[in-house]
Amino acid sequence: MNRRIFLKRSCTGALLATFPQFLTSCHMQKKVRFGIVTDLHYAGREKGGTRYYQQSIDKLQTAIELFNQSDLDFIIELGDFKDQDIEPDRTTTLAYLEQIESVFQSFNGPAYHVLGNHDMDSISKEDFFQHTSYPRQTNGKGYYSFLTGGIKCIVLDANFRKDGSDYDKGNFDWTDAFIPEQEKDWLRKELTGHDYPVIIFTHQLLDSFSGVEKELYIHNAAEILPVLEKNASVLAVFQGHHHPGNYSFRNGIHYWTMKAMIEGSLPENNSYTIVEIDPELNIAIDGYYNCEDLDLLYKR
Repeated sequence: MNRRIFLKRSCTGALLATFPQFLTSCHMQKKVRFGIVTDLHYAGREKGGTRYYQQSIDKLQTAIELFNQSDLDFIIELGDFKDQDIEPDRTTTLAYLEQIESVFQSFNGPAYHVLGNHDMDSISKEDFFQHTSYPRQTNGKGYYSFLTGGIKCIVLDANFRKDGSDYDKGNFDWTDAFIPEQEKDWLRKELTGHDYPVIIFTHQLLDSFSGVEKELYIHNAAEILPVLEKNASVLAVFQGHHHPGNYSFRNGIHYWTMKAMIEGSLPENNSYTIVEIDPELNIAIDGYYNCEDLDLLYKR
């Protein structure tokens, strides 16, 4: 059964008086629709615990078939796109990345990536950029933004150590996730000087009050959350990393953590979703397979 989440923001006179930057977004001429997958962890090994690594390529193919029939503006994956073997090496890991990317790119439209910690197992960020459709305009950065249908989408990269250095070829602790000063400064600029509603995409979690294990959160989330909350245009944050999924609400922003595609065996298990944002800034999330039904109504 499809999962549908309604996150409603009404463009009433009171809201417009409080947040005049919403005037433009209330006159969006069309719905924005996009597909999301996360935590595929594709690799050659068969399984480990509840994770079925090889099956992720077939699961993704099923999702792409639906996405191609659904009139979407774009698709995006929220990190941990690939994994590695128990005895890993760079060449084999890159082959897995290229295999899963070829299915991802069979979508008939723009297909975007968010970096996850496992995406730097055995390879560097530059390796990932060179072997995927990662936007070339990012100039070697894992964070970037794009506009679509009157919505501004901001992709974050928390795959940095506390000292600001990049995750690289497995030489990192996945619990040591930070957004460095340079990226914070960039984010502040991305959130100002325009009247677009904003959606944030990240792999590691930002809503650090929700009770999920602290190791899964961006360690300096307390510095990032006020940057988002002071800007009334931020509608929602879409996250991966926590395989069971989660939802929380904080100071006007919805945080939806998507369930991992890798969990569980076919044919019963999969996880993908279609998101729709309408001109009134209602957000509807239709989930498939392991995405449970859930209705939420938000009024400012």
